[in-house]
Amino acid sequence: MTPTPPVTTPLSVSGPRPTAALRALLGAELPLIQAPMAGVQGSTLALAVMDAGGVGSLPAAMLTPEALRAELQALQAGSRGRPYNVNFFCHTPPVPDAAREAAWRRTLSRFHADMGLDVNAAPPGAGRMPFNADAAALLAEFRPPVVSFHFGLPAPEFLAQIKAWGGKVLSSATTVEEARWLVQHGADAVIAQGLEAGGHRGHFLSDDLSRQMGTFALLPQIVRAVDVPVIAAGGIADAAGVAAALALGAAGVQVGTAYLLCPEAHTSAIHRAALQSEAARHTALTNVFTGRPARGIVNHVMRELGCLCPTAPAFPLATAAMAPLRAAAEAQGSGEFSPLWSGQNASGCRAISATELTRRLMAGVALG
Repeated sequence: MTPTPPVTTPLSVSGPRPTAALRALLGAELPLIQAPMAGVQGSTLALAVMDAGGVGSLPAAMLTPEALRAELQALQAGSRGRPYNVNFFCHTPPVPDAAREAAWRRTLSRFHADMGLDVNAAPPGAGRMPFNADAAALLAEFRPPVVSFHFGLPAPEFLAQIKAWGGKVLSSATTVEEARWLVQHGADAVIAQGLEAGGHRGHFLSDDLSRQMGTFALLPQIVRAVDVPVIAAGGIADAAGVAAALALGAAGVQVGTAYLLCPEAHTSAIHRAALQSEAARHTALTNVFTGRPARGIVNHVMRELGCLCPTAPAFPLATAAMAPLRAAAEAQGSGEFSPLWSGQNASGCRAISATELTRRLMAGVALG
């Protein structure tokens, strides 16, 4: 006998549209969040997205306290009551491992030698800090309407502080299990980050990359599993992608790579050229730049070491020894040692204002 296929619950089409729920939650005109992209943007890009009705985001993971304060002041001054998002990492800083650091530097030594660099000259360092008490205190001065996190959620007392001023909390899930965990621990909405997304994977319950799914496989499963708005992220680069995500039950979308060519982004000339070349068709997850899997355009160092290099130290400690190679190569106009972060679909990148790009992404989308 032919086995009876399992019964699945259809996506609900009754009641308020999911987009209306997200817009109400965030106080936003459009159900679109510009993805926070550390190292290639600041408040200028976020404000340009807000001018079209989207939610602009500020990545805080690589900012000093002084720089974060300045960016928050700019956002607060330019927001005019419109919602914006401030994003933080929630990783646990690794315990320094001298043996692993030495092994990593030996791995990179041939590249340093080729460039006339001393592999041991650069001091070890993290480069990216997780959300902590100091960041929470600074954030409380500005009370941003939306705060998002990558790699889980911070301690409960920090979440309580954000929610006490009325802030909404978002975080990325790469599996159904992570989505459920986030809701159980206080997330107001979940970002379903598909495998296509550029930059760092947001996984935090398991490091098994075989458990990671594409956006349109992951999204409907998370929609069925949680009772909060779900935001689709990964591979969405145009209005058709937005419509497809909404058709699968997303309450909104988060878009990053498509904004990298906008004049308001700080994307380097080398990175911009790569995004507009045939090279952008080949991206991969790699740990060679930070120690944690992140998607970028494949370049020389990724090919030479293997995209997932076993000697790379724990996130974010791989950065320190790689930084001199990147600086030396970029000084010669080369991106072969640079993290050229990009999602799998760079076809939507346009060298137009982020305001206009946001309008194009949402063109024809019916808002409930």
